[in-house]
Amino acid sequence: MGEGSPPIRYNPSSMNPEAEIRRRIARAGPITFAEFMDVALYWPDGGYYSASAGDSPTPFGPRGDYYTAPVVHPAFGALLAVQLYQFWLLLDRPTPFHVVEPGSGNGQLSRDVLAAARGLPEAFSHSLRYLCLDRHPPDTTPGPPPAAAIAASGLPLRGLRGCILSNELIDAFPVHQVRLVDGRLREVFVTLETAGGPGDAPLVETLADPSTPALAARLEELEITLAEGQTAEICLDLESWSAAAASALDQGFVLTIDYGRTADELYSAQLRPRGALVTYYRHTQTDAPLRRIGQQDITSQVDFTALVYAGRRAGLDPLGYTTQAQFLRNLDLDRLRRRVTSCPLPVEEGAANRAGLLALARPDGLGDFKVLVQGRNLPCSSDAPPQLWGLSPSPEVRPLVAALPLPLLSPDHISLPAGWPQPHVQEFDLTDLWSSPFTGDT
Repeated sequence: MGEGSPPIRYNPSSMNPEAEIRRRIARAGPITFAEFMDVALYWPDGGYYSASAGDSPTPFGPRGDYYTAPVVHPAFGALLAVQLYQFWLLLDRPTPFHVVEPGSGNGQLSRDVLAAARGLPEAFSHSLRYLCLDRHPPDTTPGPPPAAAIAASGLPLRGLRGCILSNELIDAFPVHQVRLVDGRLREVFVTLETAGGPGDAPLVETLADPSTPALAARLEELEITLAEGQTAEICLDLESWSAAAASALDQGFVLTIDYGRTADELYSAQLRPRGALVTYYRHTQTDAPLRRIGQQDITSQVDFTALVYAGRRAGLDPLGYTTQAQFLRNLDLDRLRRRVTSCPLPVEEGAANRAGLLALARPDGLGDFKVLVQGRNLPCSSDAPPQLWGLSPSPEVRPLVAALPLPLLSPDHISLPAGWPQPHVQEFDLTDLWSSPFTGDT
């Protein structure tokens, strides 16, 4: 737009995400990929995670693009309840004990956790208060009391004693894309193929100087040197997320479950020369983020090293890191699986339950997700962090798991043998099963 051009007048509620992206480019020129991703995923009218996204009512389900551990089998929520019970014990049994789940979606995890909590020592269930936070929470309370749904895009809470539980949330935070070209760090921007061209001109990538020095500073802090031509993603929102989590917690834990890597793995030029950003449409990896805007998932692996560094600056101490498979096995997944599979069920139900339980720990799928536990103002000494059940097997877990209500698939869960595609495959490294890069333990 030249000087003297009339201002563009628009009604945000009448614009879909692609129209909004084009409006921003027409008004101010190329936008960062992070801004593009934020609009594509979260624009109120037609963003992927908005209620009206595409022609699918939710991003997960038979007509969606992916499924998550809570809908694969209720054993996931049941074993998380056991870990939450230990958190409650370590905090000296507070009442209330708040569990806050940002990005809770339809609240399935809350229902499974609360159902399992009723099988744990009674005082825990009475103390538990589960808060489901989401930009677009369901119309009804997501679970039986004491669950509550709150419309929020962040963590607008203070004074909590308990746990902030993040499951497959951070991988959807907008990321900047950078590339090393002729020895210089450049940033990927989104623009129109023809500057000042028609409104339907294709969206394309372009390179320019970084929009903020924080991008180079992140790579320097992580001691990462990109190879010539290498593309990488950087999530700057990890700082604000960690600060918000620390501000919300007076005392307690942050439990993060997501797919990702430590920095040295994530930024490997040999393994990921084109970065770690992927897109999914109808359970198929498309890797075309500038297409189907608002109708497909855009996600990038979490940099767990950067998340730990950001947490430390905010006052969150790293307590341990492992894979989801190892975390669930430490919480006695195998014993729970034996209980479920020995239960007399119709053939189809039995097969569906077995498939769901196996999927939770598959090393080429959900089992390769990572689990990071951080703590704030814990009663124990920082020199002697607590031995968490999910990070180290404990005999205390066995009687608790044996007493849990038997978790079986319900109509709210999915049946993998009924024709569901397999979840997208994540890279797998055997060392992930026992390494703990943030504490030095092995």
